[in-house]
Amino acid sequence: MADQLLEQARELFEGQIDFEGQRLTEFGATALLAIAGAISFIVGYFRQDIKLALFIGLGGTAVTFLAVVPPWPVFNRRPVKWLSTSSDVDTSDVFVDGNSEG
Repeated sequence: MADQLLEQARELFEGQIDFEGQRLTEFGATALLAIAGAISFIVGYFRQDIKLALFIGLGGTAVTFLAVVPPWPVFNRRPVKWLSTSSDVDTSDVFVDGNSEG
């Protein structure tokens, strides 16, 4: 029972995301920060309140942090299928720097 809980916690905190998830988080972070910055600037300009503008900017940063930092399942929809590490692969015709590796 404890091993199962430990394994679930390890998977949760390990933070596995695929390459598409990385692209999505980068785009999402950029878009959310740009939107928060624009809203912050516009509201601060029209209300002439720098404190309000800073709080809106900090709130947008916090929302962005919560949206992209945790390893949400949506970021690991297409995990990479790696090749097996079995030793039955024929490496006799592999050459590195002119030397045979097999």
